Amino acid sequence: MAKATKKRRLLRARHWADSQAVWLGLYFAFNLCLTLYNKGVLVRFPFPYTLTAVHALFGSIGGRVLREKDAYIPAQLSVKSWAVLVAFSVLYSVNIAVSNLSLQLVTIPFHQVLRAATPIFTTVIATTLLGIRFSNRKIVTLFIVMLGVALATYGDYYFTTFGFLLTLLGTFLAALKTIYTNILQSSSTSPSINTRSPFVPPPLHLHPLDLLTRLSPLAFIQCVAYAYLSGELGRIRSVFVDGNAPPSAAGWWYPILLLGNGFIAFGLNVVSFTANGKVGALNMTVAANVKQVLTILLSVAIFDLTITRTNALGIFVTIVGGAWYAWVEQQEKASRTAEKSTSGR
Repeated sequence: MAKATKKRRLLRARHWADSQAVWLGLYFAFNLCLTLYNKGVLVRFPFPYTLTAVHALFGSIGGRVLREKDAYIPAQLSVKSWAVLVAFSVLYSVNIAVSNLSLQLVTIPFHQVLRAATPIFTTVIATTLLGIRFSNRKIVTLFIVMLGVALATYGDYYFTTFGFLLTLLGTFLAALKTIYTNILQSSSTSPSINTRSPFVPPPLHLHPLDLLTRLSPLAFIQCVAYAYLSGELGRIRSVFVDGNAPPSAAGWWYPILLLGNGFIAFGLNVVSFTANGKVGALNMTVAANVKQVLTILLSVAIFDLTITRTNALGIFVTIVGGAWYAWVEQQEKASRTAEKSTSGR
């Protein structure tokens, strides 16, 4: 009886671990928390490169701990594969740094509405580099979701020209990183990977946690270098070491604030890399878009913003568009499964 109960629990746990919905939900929650947390931290700690280095440091330590706990088996990589990882780590760290930097220069609503264009970048990149084609129904739902996010954030836009360009660059980099992450976790026999393109990295078939653990130390080194070259480390020394810290930064809770931020960033990285390998790049960007709406709702309470009828309509449209996309994705997946079953007979 006890063995049967234990077996059922293991099967249930395995089912949850393999569930796309569970991983998307976790990604949704961690992404939302970190966006709001970063905005709050950057108000009191305006050092985006250093904050990114903190994220990478926690990724390095956390990944190493998971490896010691046998959470995954590290792959054996060639020199060429390591070169690919080093190149990808630059994209990985620059993407995070650009996102953190742009949050200082624009309001959260404006940041989210530009981020809503991520699925379009993802679609264009996937079509151009990988030769992937998406159905018309899926494209329509993408535009509906983006329209909803635009309406949900309408009215409370503040940005500088540099902030606008930086946020747009961050949106492109986020789409590119999501696609490349999916490729690096794919097997060399994956039919969707166009390995002939010079802009497409070779599939390495890495476990998500293995990829995170290898990337994080490289990203940490790069971010510390960015912070030094930009003069950020010098400003931190002036503020915290030379005793010029403002009252808001002089308290025992301040390191705790950064510590909590690092833990959430590590959780998001684990969930993001794992979910990417399970659900694909485009699904990840659509889930992130629905997250934008909740970000707006929570930022209203946290950062004293207001919601108009147009914003409320946008929230409704985004939710409907996200649900429609999920339904279309499920229908197309069922159709592909049926075709494989028929052809296999």
